[in-house]
Amino acid sequence: MVPLHRRSGRRRVLAATVGMALAAAVAVLPGAASVAAADSPAPADGPLLSYVVNTKVDHGTVKSVEHAVARAGGQVVISYEKIGVIVVHSANPGFAAAIRKAHGVQTAGATRTAAIAPASTTELGAPERLTAAQVAAATAKAGPAQEPLEANQWDLRAIKADQAAKVNPGSRKVTVGVIDTGVDDTHPDLAANFSAAQSANCVGGVADTSPGAWRPYDPASDYHGTHVAGEIAAARNGVGVAGVAPNVKVAAIKVSDPVTSLFYPESVVCAFVFAADHGISVTNNSYYIDPWLYNCLADPDQRAIVDAVNRASKYSERKGVLNVASAGNSDDDLDSDAIVDASSPDDSTPVERTIDPHKCFDIPTQLPGVVTVSATGVQNLKSYYSSYGRNVIDVAAPGGDKYQIPDTPDKNGRILSTLPGNTYGYLQGTSMASPHVAAVAALVKSKHPHATPEQIQWILKAEADNPGCPTGLYDPDGNGVQDATCTGPKRVNSFYGFGIVDALDAVTK
Repeated sequence: MVPLHRRSGRRRVLAATVGMALAAAVAVLPGAASVAAADSPAPADGPLLSYVVNTKVDHGTVKSVEHAVARAGGQVVISYEKIGVIVVHSANPGFAAAIRKAHGVQTAGATRTAAIAPASTTELGAPERLTAAQVAAATAKAGPAQEPLEANQWDLRAIKADQAAKVNPGSRKVTVGVIDTGVDDTHPDLAANFSAAQSANCVGGVADTSPGAWRPYDPASDYHGTHVAGEIAAARNGVGVAGVAPNVKVAAIKVSDPVTSLFYPESVVCAFVFAADHGISVTNNSYYIDPWLYNCLADPDQRAIVDAVNRASKYSERKGVLNVASAGNSDDDLDSDAIVDASSPDDSTPVERTIDPHKCFDIPTQLPGVVTVSATGVQNLKSYYSSYGRNVIDVAAPGGDKYQIPDTPDKNGRILSTLPGNTYGYLQGTSMASPHVAAVAALVKSKHPHATPEQIQWILKAEADNPGCPTGLYDPDGNGVQDATCTGPKRVNSFYGFGIVDALDAVTK
């Protein structure tokens, strides 16, 4: 099966390490000089690009930089003064170089390499959609204590979510924000738990909260966010499937570009800030930020992207939001010395490069404070595609695996969930693993409403069940070749981090 986006994954460095690297990057940037040739008209003969300009968090500094932006040939789209991030459009080829010399600017750079037109997820392959006849047949066979399609949801049983729902299905005061391609809130399995008041379209960097703005642009292709939302909070209402946390609320924060389907930095900055300011408890991030799979701090554009998104992520954490993200589908050891990235930039012409994952970051998943999730199959074995790495993965969760076949009616090892248009289908990927963890985090928040993001993360780790490294050959596709090597002790290792999350323990311990 060919993936839509083979996301190389995330190296989850210790928070202190990333923080020091980011701090060091910011410290060496010029910030005292004025804009060059400020009194001369700026040229505008290049492609119209989007930029992030990161400043000191100070009203006067932000306003001063806004004036410098105009002198350098830029137009302010929005200023996030509380984190010192300004989103700018400019057709001046020299805009970045000029604005970096402005007083108060700490980092600045283009967020794309192709012109703005008049966003990358981590599912592996297209969905296997259920027909109406299949749904009807499953409904007829469903037991009295199950949702109609629950017999095929091996993933719920794998983390004891079915048992947890009988004890505590989650609090209505907890909302999980799905930062993704949009959510079909009219789906009968999602409508009861959907929070329109906490939803928005953040594409381009400015939140649009008009009714329905959060829905997918094209339901046929933008199905990803609806599938994720169902995994988290599909209601136990006698219809379709059940979510891991079937009583919590779910909100949609759309960030995928309508033309390219890419997830640009300014859109994600908007999403994190919006989540923080609208009472969201947990966000799910099953994507990487385009156009760079890895953002290298030695490059001024990529450094500015890391800086901007990190500011927004940390702001959300300070406001009580736990951010959860998928590890990637390249089966890479993210604790390695070097990784070949042949996909960046993905909005123009990719150029193969070898990067050091200690200096080049996959974001938002590699940012400090974000929970990194690897994927497993029904046998509690790392999924064949899932990236991994010692001191990289925090926890694991079911993401599906076509080689690990469950004893279910459909015999399908992928994850069954909601799709736009009142339909259902199977997907696999670390995109599917991350929402399981986000949902369990929502259960933890439901039980411990005053817990901080850091406390919730440690509860997730403490209550996880670690199968330990596989004994013998790790060969999920059965070709006789070792496909990946697990390292570390049973308590914390490169395949599962602290282990596979446990929903029942989240509501009982």
